[in-house]
Amino acid sequence: MNHKESHSITNRILMVDRSAVSRELLARMMRTGIKNAEVLTCKTGAEALALIHESHFDLIATALMLPDMDGLDLCQQIRQFKSHRYTPVVVISGDADTRLLKEGYAAGVTDYFDKSQGYPAFSKFISEFDQRNQWLVGHLLYVEDSKTAAALTIPVLEKNGLQVTHVTSAEEAYNLLNGMRQGSDNNFDLVVSDFYLEFDMTGGDLLHAIRARMHYSRQELPVLMITGSDDTDTQVELFHAGANDFIAKPIVDEIMMARIRSLLLIKHQYDTLQTQAKDMEKISVTDTLTGVFNRRFLMDNGEELRQDAQNQPMWVTIIDIDHFKQINDTQGHLIGDHVLVGLGKLFKNLFPEATPIRFGGEEFVLLFPKYEPKEALARLERLRAMVEGLNPFKIPITISIGAIDASNHPQKSLNELIKLADLALYGAKENGRNRIYIALDDEHIIPIEEAAPLIIDAPQIPLRQIKGV
Repeated sequence: MNHKESHSITNRILMVDRSAVSRELLARMMRTGIKNAEVLTCKTGAEALALIHESHFDLIATALMLPDMDGLDLCQQIRQFKSHRYTPVVVISGDADTRLLKEGYAAGVTDYFDKSQGYPAFSKFISEFDQRNQWLVGHLLYVEDSKTAAALTIPVLEKNGLQVTHVTSAEEAYNLLNGMRQGSDNNFDLVVSDFYLEFDMTGGDLLHAIRARMHYSRQELPVLMITGSDDTDTQVELFHAGANDFIAKPIVDEIMMARIRSLLLIKHQYDTLQTQAKDMEKISVTDTLTGVFNRRFLMDNGEELRQDAQNQPMWVTIIDIDHFKQINDTQGHLIGDHVLVGLGKLFKNLFPEATPIRFGGEEFVLLFPKYEPKEALARLERLRAMVEGLNPFKIPITISIGAIDASNHPQKSLNELIKLADLALYGAKENGRNRIYIALDDEHIIPIEEAAPLIIDAPQIPLRQIKGV
């Protein structure tokens, strides 16, 4: 049963400062530094408490000196609200470092910013703070067979902004988590499970399955176990089985939420690292100028793409911009770069299912799958014609193309096919450029007009007259 279908991704922030100018500047920086930030501002502590009483905030920032109260006093009063007991609170001050260090913990201050560093430094501070203190959001899979315990715990979790899916058995939880591993729409950030459950599987069995069968790491899917046992051996076994942490019954809400927050931070940091790793991998195989893949991608992944049965039949082509050195020499390298960028965009628009690769300089390799010969030749001719019609910066641009149908050469590697396509490209350039040559095999390199009847078993007429070109 899903007790909360969705969670708003908006980060609601409250900014409290006696100065209207400071409020506006700081709020603007928060909107810039924190994704999806909705910032409300007010002047006094009383106004802030009234707003907090009415709605939930994900972050509260306050000046130390307010017209009606001290910022630390405001923080202490904020902590009296159950809904904001764990909300990050930042105190902004220019002259109270010592006091904040001595009294900040007791007041419940999460962090503070030294205003004497200037407003530009605050922008950096708030971005880093956002990374260090992810909001208490996440989707929990809660496994509890006691209706009474669930009725008490779920409202606490939801009141703190968490999305909760509650199941009553380890079997149900296993099926949901296994489905997540297989790519279902469920996306859980944390598992909270009672150790003692009815039916065949216990919470310990579920924990073992999560780690040993589904191979979720402690960082990828943290698990918080609930146990009624004070037995030290049981607690040690839970850690050895892969639990991140445990809490004992009867549950103390503050302790439960503190541990959930710590585990969600682990999960959020894991997700951030995974995203950064994927971004770095994408950058490493992408040509920074044109946005298409680079030669490293071809070396690492090209042969796998060529061998994949789902990509057959595959055509391997090499494309070269005619007289590109002359463009650079007469128009400048900046114009030449614009031409390369435009060609990269054209590849992606005309062949969205293909794999375009900048092979080097003005040469590109284009691997395009699942095209029968007639359609492949038609698209190559369309590409040649579209480039001829681009005329960027009133500069005539043409390309020469060498191509080969890889499906006719199943024993050849991708490197061998590229060499044959390169021979075809050489033939196109030697015979006037702005044309397409096809490599039928090692010895037969012919113009596309002559290749079309041989390849598609059509009447021997120019390709441009074939229907669909």
